Amino acid sequence: MSDAMLTAFRHDAHKFTGESHEDAREEFAGVPVNQSVPEGADGDAAALSRPQQKQEQTVPTHDDHYRLSLLTGETAYDPGEFSRATIESEVAGLIGIEDSEAAHERWLESDVAAAFNESVYHPYTSLKYHTLLVAALLDNYRTDHEFADLRLIIDPAGDIVPFRTVFDGNRFALRIDESADGNPSARLGSRPWRSWASAWNRLTSHPLDTDHDKYDMTIDANLRRMQSWSAALQYIEDYAEWRPDR
Repeated sequence: MSDAMLTAFRHDAHKFTGESHEDAREEFAGVPVNQSVPEGADGDAAALSRPQQKQEQTVPTHDDHYRLSLLTGETAYDPGEFSRATIESEVAGLIGIEDSEAAHERWLESDVAAAFNESVYHPYTSLKYHTLLVAALLDNYRTDHEFADLRLIIDPAGDIVPFRTVFDGNRFALRIDESADGNPSARLGSRPWRSWASAWNRLTSHPLDTDHDKYDMTIDANLRRMQSWSAALQYIEDYAEWRPDR
């Protein structure tokens, strides 16, 4: 199982360097990368965040692999922070980990992965959260969980379930799993599609204080309109970092 999970964390390494899938290198930092993920997990995770029909550029003024922020509308690229040498070093540290659970935790904390999109055609998507979604789906599929049985689950902050936690913040964590263990949850749906708002709206209880906190009201209102899973998860992270009273 460990090797398969490492494949999930390494399968999109070419997106850090702007290589096409067809021309992507087979090794990075001495480890195999850009291999196909088993169980169809990559395709299902992609379907959660972006259209799967013919790809067309959705932001004509932006055509590179750096993510555009839904919060600011600006690129996540910082020339002082993301030089090629820095990216090579950061990515090598991210995908060179041989322990799959440690790799999962590193991805949850990664800033460099959050700076890239999962598709240049959909620059608001997030490579970081696409990869975490791939890992969560793969781990569930490998234990014979069907997509239709999976839930978005709210966990306490810091309560990380190996491979299945897809977000961990200061206030709460989010997990994709079959059993909610009594925690607030909502089913993902019958098939993978851009259904973030649908799942968020159907949670049995919400982790935000939308009755009294104006910032929580704002983020909740926006999350109820978003469809892309990776973009929404990234927005939660960006908003928490920006929030003036955090």
